[in-house]
Amino acid sequence: MINFLRKLFIKNYQDVNNEKVRTAHGVLAACGGIFINLLLFSLKLLIGIITVSMSIISDAINNLTDLFSCFVNLIGFKMASKPADFKHPFGHERIEYIAGMIISFIIIGVALVLGYSAITTLISGNSDTNYNVWAFVILGASILFKVILGLFYYGLGKAINSVALKASMQDSFNDCISTGCVLIASLTQFLLLKYANINAWYIDPSISILVAIFILYSGIKMIVETASPLIGSAPDEKLFDDIVKDVESYKGVLGTHDAIMHSYGPTKIFMTIHVEVDGYENMFKSHDMIDNIEKEVGNKYGISLTVHMDPVDTKNKEIPILKEQISELLPKIHSDLSFHDLRVVAGPTHTNVIFDLVVPNDKDIDKAKLAHQIRKEIKKIKPQYFAVINFDEKYVK
Repeated sequence: MINFLRKLFIKNYQDVNNEKVRTAHGVLAACGGIFINLLLFSLKLLIGIITVSMSIISDAINNLTDLFSCFVNLIGFKMASKPADFKHPFGHERIEYIAGMIISFIIIGVALVLGYSAITTLISGNSDTNYNVWAFVILGASILFKVILGLFYYGLGKAINSVALKASMQDSFNDCISTGCVLIASLTQFLLLKYANINAWYIDPSISILVAIFILYSGIKMIVETASPLIGSAPDEKLFDDIVKDVESYKGVLGTHDAIMHSYGPTKIFMTIHVEVDGYENMFKSHDMIDNIEKEVGNKYGISLTVHMDPVDTKNKEIPILKEQISELLPKIHSDLSFHDLRVVAGPTHTNVIFDLVVPNDKDIDKAKLAHQIRKEIKKIKPQYFAVINFDEKYVK
């Protein structure tokens, strides 16, 4: 169904790396959300006023904020599609993340207002509800509409990997839970009054408090999730591995290292990688291969790829032996170490063993102590060896 709507309203809907196609997905999602939330807000507010139910009115206000969130999404996607300019040479796609965060703050604001109103009502003991069958029908239909809208957001958000639409999806499913709680509370209160003559007025504001707490928790969780790409989250591991694998598949590539990926939005991905080549190969031929890698792999994944060429001394027979020896000793020192760019520079009194050591950036490692320990172990291989260690950070698992 979602693919049918995408095909119907979005030209070239499968080209999700195209900024215009991505914006069209966001506009479609926002328009669908505006229609559904406007409908639900109007019906719930009407029923809430008729039944004098605070929980139903609160749920209607929640839909009003969802309506505002849809406009935030609509504006966010439009602004994110702006082309790069002098002040923003990498484009404006991160505005989409900001839109997702604004929605999260709106959700928290709603939770605080609803919670305050419910607590005030509970303390004052002033609640006079008057439910009828239409209240239950509207609430039940609201849950169904919100499930459909949540799945709608999920399908579009998954298609374009949108943080903002994923936040809207979570908000829709939260509404299903909160409206479900309101429906259960309304039915319970109605049945107790009708069949047991018990006026359990406190159920309505009590459920409103629980709903407010749930919405508050969801809003805080969404802020954390939307803030991550703004701060600079780790790259998508599968995409990263696929690109490295493709680069290493080229004939003439001996290995890769120092691969770094970062993004300025869902389709603005930049990557740099060092490619090892035979130092005795014709440099013009190797450089031609590097150019082909940048163009072909970059176009395949829709990223800006920059490749640095590192020549390797393939005729030094000492290097592969030493490489194997270092590979064996590193796990004995720390389980998550790796190295690259091994070079050997011999002198009259000592031989420099130069390499880059990759350490995990999520571990508290004393680099000076670690380097001293490695130098000590390498000297055991041959007393003339002196390790010159350059530290690298590990950006993916």
